Amino acid sequence: MTDAKTPATRPANPRFSSGPCAKIPDFRLDMLADAPLGRSHRAAIGKAKLAEAIDLTRTVLGVPADYRIGIVPGSDTGAVEMAMWSLLGARGVEMLAWESFGEGWVTDAVKQLKLDATVRKAPYGQIVDFAEVDFDKDVVFTWNGTTSGVRVPDGAAIPADRSGLTICDATSAAFAMDLPWDKLDVVTFSWQKVLGGEGAHGVLILSPRAVERLESHTPAWPLPKIFRLTKGGKLNEGIFKGETINTPSMLAVEDYLVALKWAQSIGGLPAMVARADANAQAVWDFVARHDWIANLAEDAALASTTSVCLKFTDPRIADGAAFARGVAKRLEAEGVALDIGAYRDAPPGLRIWCGSTVETADVQALLPWIEWAYHAEIAAQKAA
Repeated sequence: MTDAKTPATRPANPRFSSGPCAKIPDFRLDMLADAPLGRSHRAAIGKAKLAEAIDLTRTVLGVPADYRIGIVPGSDTGAVEMAMWSLLGARGVEMLAWESFGEGWVTDAVKQLKLDATVRKAPYGQIVDFAEVDFDKDVVFTWNGTTSGVRVPDGAAIPADRSGLTICDATSAAFAMDLPWDKLDVVTFSWQKVLGGEGAHGVLILSPRAVERLESHTPAWPLPKIFRLTKGGKLNEGIFKGETINTPSMLAVEDYLVALKWAQSIGGLPAMVARADANAQAVWDFVARHDWIANLAEDAALASTTSVCLKFTDPRIADGAAFARGVAKRLEAEGVALDIGAYRDAPPGLRIWCGSTVETADVQALLPWIEWAYHAEIAAQKAA
């Protein structure tokens, strides 16, 4: 395609937002009819729903039996901050950041908790060198850079005999990537990402080592009520059985259950990973065929399969930010891609959500439209 010829096919679902993300295929509101609305989450039915959500999370993700899983307030942010406020301070800390959310956790550690932390950063499109990280300290990092399009490839660099805890923000990774549970002591995510659930709730997963830390370490700072994971020096086990700290939305919990059951129905985690991989591969193949666009990830081995970030490389583009906004606006105006612009703190470009609830056919249908919008924006730039 050398001009702005309009493609013939449109995505059936134009929702490519990186959060909240696309609902499961064929989602309907009547799927939530079994939600116990107007009932207490502490009633038997509410507790049963929350416990079922925890059990299905364990089953689909393959979480070890001795790891605790809790539903917590505040989405993934709440889960990460709950872990940091409760666990850090017992030993040295290393903070790893390669995108905006990781930068936020650095701010929490250094400016809010005032920890003397070692901070390791990498620019957008790269990750830090894990070989340089001291895992005898507590290490906080994101598995997948939602705003930078890069991910940790595996857990090989994390030693099994580490003394510190690994605290992993795995939102945008959980349910779409394999997580090495034996290398991770704390895992957090929000179900509004890969499962396309509704917002406001986070999931906090603790290894036995993390539980031991909770029961042996008293933080030097005060803990808000919603961060308190222990009672009388012992883990508050109720949190990990569905007795949430604050009132959850039973409608959102029902939505999560529907998504978990869908994940089971298609083949569980392997099928979810395969769907995201296929979606990302479609984008990567498109990028490989064109010299005016590239993956923000500099190393293909580190490229995210969920939040695929792209940059325009045509030297004729005078203002990269304005050009990318123009392309995104054209795609939205045509109703073929919604919320596809790069994150506000990231380099200018596009960000295509390729998570497991997205159909590969929709990704494939979108790509010619990106080419169409690119040519149209180049033409508009020339005419200006």
